[in-house]
Amino acid sequence: MGLVPGTAQAAEPGVPAEPAKGAAAQDTAGNPNLELALSADITTARGIDLNINIASADAALDVTIDWGDGTTAKATASGSDVLRHNLHTYARPGEYNVTVTVADRTNGVQVVKQLPFATAGSFFVPHAPTRLLDTRDGTGAARAKAGAFSTTRVKMAGNAKVPAGVAAVVLNVTVTNTTAPGHVTAYPSGTARPESSNLNYTAGQTVPNMVIVPVGKDGYVELYNHGGNGVDLIADVTGYFDRKASDGYTSMNPVRFVDTREGLGTVQGQVPGSGTFGVPIRGRSGIPAGATAVALNVTVTNPRAAGHLTVFPGGQAASTTSNLNFAAGQTVANSVIVPIGADGRIDVRNGSWAGTDVIVDVVGYYSPDSKAAFTSTRPGTPSSPWRLLDSRRWTGWPCLAGGYMPTTVGAYPVDSRPPIEAYVLNVTVTSTSGPGHLSIAPDPYSMDAYRNGRPTPPPRPTTSTLNWTAGQDVPNLVQARPGPYDVIDFWNQSTREVHYVVDWFGQYDAY
Repeated sequence: MGLVPGTAQAAEPGVPAEPAKGAAAQDTAGNPNLELALSADITTARGIDLNINIASADAALDVTIDWGDGTTAKATASGSDVLRHNLHTYARPGEYNVTVTVADRTNGVQVVKQLPFATAGSFFVPHAPTRLLDTRDGTGAARAKAGAFSTTRVKMAGNAKVPAGVAAVVLNVTVTNTTAPGHVTAYPSGTARPESSNLNYTAGQTVPNMVIVPVGKDGYVELYNHGGNGVDLIADVTGYFDRKASDGYTSMNPVRFVDTREGLGTVQGQVPGSGTFGVPIRGRSGIPAGATAVALNVTVTNPRAAGHLTVFPGGQAASTTSNLNFAAGQTVANSVIVPIGADGRIDVRNGSWAGTDVIVDVVGYYSPDSKAAFTSTRPGTPSSPWRLLDSRRWTGWPCLAGGYMPTTVGAYPVDSRPPIEAYVLNVTVTSTSGPGHLSIAPDPYSMDAYRNGRPTPPPRPTTSTLNWTAGQDVPNLVQARPGPYDVIDFWNQSTREVHYVVDWFGQYDAY
């Protein structure tokens, strides 16, 4: 934010300020050019770093900061002065008017200046799954395939009750009717198209992936088809982030809630065609009674026929949207954020005519008592999204079979970084020569520990993030919880080496 100049004025129109105790009142000519300028920097999702620049005669000054949330801070200055790094953390994201008053009690004059400030972070609002784009039938765009190397604009703000000024949206994006390989990139309208990708496809594939993407200032998101032929695109909104919202995020070490292969969380055996089962959420693994939505990684395996899976709030009718699509025999995973029903459950429906196994891993939840706010603005880094890692080019080394790759996401020194609840990453596995799956977990060590020695490997995770077969490039969105030193492990749970491509789309700051 730029400086906001102020001008000297009486405490009340035409009324000099009350002199300080023990000082004689003087004419305001004693400090006629008292001036004030304010600037602010974003520190964390709910934090502000306020700088106060004062021009004054040589006099003792009282400084009062009203943060706009019912709290104030006091400081003193002497003559012209710069008060730097006045830090404050708001209890909730929002838009606030910061008011600074500088009073020269000796000369009976003061200056007051106000600075509007919007937090970088936003809280979450669950949204009933709603289709905003389907090029197959003309929903949200022309009824025609998205052309090769072309962009499709999708209206978000003001559409399907998504409010104006929304910071980011949660979309389930699906590409279908593909005739050549390519990938799709989602990014905020009005910004340069990033290098990142959200989903990859080959000819004949239908591929879904969840996306958390900032919304452009004009209220749109853009989907770029980086492929040589046209494709059909589908986008379903399942939630959004807004400064007026009430639900923060709490991350968890991934916990397996359901595995139909062994009867975990439901009856043992495949979910039948058109069958639905419920999953109790509230009150399990520390998820509180007030949780409103849950973040999942859902996997389909051993399907006997092609179909799709729909995850929806317990006690409600299944929506017409899908969370993941699969072919016969395919193992495929996708991230899901879904509201929790009034009965404390979520429901999972198999949209195929034949049975399939289903696995559900919980990675976090949203609630009014959760404090972490989502932000796609990060000091010292490019605008979201940006490429964090590409092992094909940057390290030159793949992740070995059965091994793990510790990676630090933070650009901050460990002793000064803000606490991160979770990172929002899009992870793509590529250069695959056999089947396998990827697990992501926090690492207990620092990168210095790896540079200076070989720590004992952390426990191998028992949950999965994405699955692949030979020759596939497979993406998935990850809300990854880091370890105490900001390190995340990417585990290659296969017998062949693979490469990773990781794109940063945002993070949840703890304050």
